[in-house]
Amino acid sequence: MSDKPASRRLLALGTRALVAVTDPDALGLAHEILVRELEEIDRSCSRFRADSELARLNSTSGDEVQVSELLFEALETALAAAAASSGLVDPTIGRTLRLAGYDETFSVIARREGKLVRPSFVRDPDWRTVLLDEARRTVRVPEGVELDLGASAKALAADRAAGRARAATGVGILVSLGGDIAVAGEPPAGGWSIRIAEDNAEPLDSPGPVVGISAGGLATSGTTVRRWASTAGHLHHIVDPQTGRPAEAHWRTATVAAASCVDANTASTAAIILAERAPEWLAAHRLPARLVRYDGATTTVSGWPEAA
Repeated sequence: MSDKPASRRLLALGTRALVAVTDPDALGLAHEILVRELEEIDRSCSRFRADSELARLNSTSGDEVQVSELLFEALETALAAAAASSGLVDPTIGRTLRLAGYDETFSVIARREGKLVRPSFVRDPDWRTVLLDEARRTVRVPEGVELDLGASAKALAADRAAGRARAATGVGILVSLGGDIAVAGEPPAGGWSIRIAEDNAEPLDSPGPVVGISAGGLATSGTTVRRWASTAGHLHHIVDPQTGRPAEAHWRTATVAAASCVDANTASTAAIILAERAPEWLAAHRLPARLVRYDGATTTVSGWPEAA
C-alpha cells in the first residue's frame, strides 16, 4: 500500500467530482461506485431531466405518488435539512428558481450570452406541506409546488458514495462533488488536506487556505459563481424561502464542517441566507465555519483554524 492517496476526477451533476483513496489499488472500485451513485442520483433527483423521478413528481398536481427508495431517502433528507435549519433550507423553492431563470443546468445557462432573463419570484407553500408516508413510501406535493433537491441530493450522494466505497474497499475514502466533501474510513496521516475555493473549477494548485478533516463532511456555499444576468440585475441560486428571491449577498462564501456532508451543506446554505446573523447561528450549533464577506474580510466560528 502506498502512503500517498490516489484520486480520479470526472464531470457529473453539472459539476466537478473527485474520489480519493488511501490505497491506490482501491481507486478503480471506488471510482465505479461513485459513478454508479451519481447516475442513480441524477435519474432520481434531477430538476433538469424530463425523465427523472423528481420531474415526474413535480408534475403530479397534488396527487399521492409512490417513489423509489432513493428518491424517498432524498426527500427525507431534504425535509430533515429544512427542519434542522428552521426552514432556511427549503426544497419547495423549485418554481421560483425556474421562474428566476435557473431552468437549465448551469452549463447551459452560462452559454446564454447577451440574453437577459426576465425573472419573476414566488413564495410557495413551504416544506411542511410536503407529506411523506414511510410505510407506503409515498409522497404528496401540493399542487403548483416544485421541489428542488439540488444541494441536499448532491451532498447525500457524496455521503452515500463515500460510505459505500469504504464498505467495499476497506480503505479511507474522500468524495468531493462540486466542493461538497464527505470522508469515510481511516484518513491519511494528518487527515485529508482540503483547499477552500470559491469556484471548484479552479486548479488544485491555486492559492487558497487549506484545512484538514478526518471524518464527516465539509461544504462551501457561495454567491459569486452560479450567477446569471437578468433584467433585475445579476441573480444567484441560493434562495431565501421567506421571500422567494435570491438571498442577500452578504457573504461571498460560507464553508462549514459537520458530522456529514448533508449537515455541512445545510449549514453553509443557511449561513448565506442568514447574512450577518450567520456567525451567531453557527456558534449556537457548534459548527466550525469560515465566512468571507464581499470586501474580503473573513470571520471564523467555533474553533475553525484562524490561519486557514
